[in-house]
Amino acid sequence: MKKLLFAFCAALLLLVPGCGYRIGFMGHPQISSVAVAPVTNETLFFNAAGMLRSHLCERITTDGTYELRRENDADCIIHARVLRFDFSQLSWSAKEDDQFFPEYYKVMATVEYSVILPGRVKPLIGPKKVTASAMFDHIIDLETARRNGVKQALWQAAKKIVDGVTERW
Repeated sequence: MKKLLFAFCAALLLLVPGCGYRIGFMGHPQISSVAVAPVTNETLFFNAAGMLRSHLCERITTDGTYELRRENDADCIIHARVLRFDFSQLSWSAKEDDQFFPEYYKVMATVEYSVILPGRVKPLIGPKKVTASAMFDHIIDLETARRNGVKQALWQAAKKIVDGVTERW
């Protein structure tokens, strides 16, 4: 009898973690899908709009709260604009002849977003501004390092936007 009870408890313990129980999501109960409209780039930085849109799509699919769909099939649409990038030097290092050169840089990205229900003019959320930052250094090529810094800052901005959309309710 004890062996049967032990086998039953062991089988129950093996089944409990794999039962598929989910805590749930924080999204609006009437919204199940989101689309990302083409992003507007108001800066001189090349392809910032494409980077932000792809980061937003990736964050939505990894978050899992809403399903990513096309604009004409979605319950709501995220509109975003890349407003500005601010670059600054964070630290300096001394080279030969007592000349100082910047070693680490910081980029601040400012993005504005709003969430609109199809067929309505007034936004559901926004317009809201989000700022995100990233640090980078230049090992060989400063322009490549700047591009990677902008990409990281836009990734952080996309994370804040998706968090704002899913947890706003």
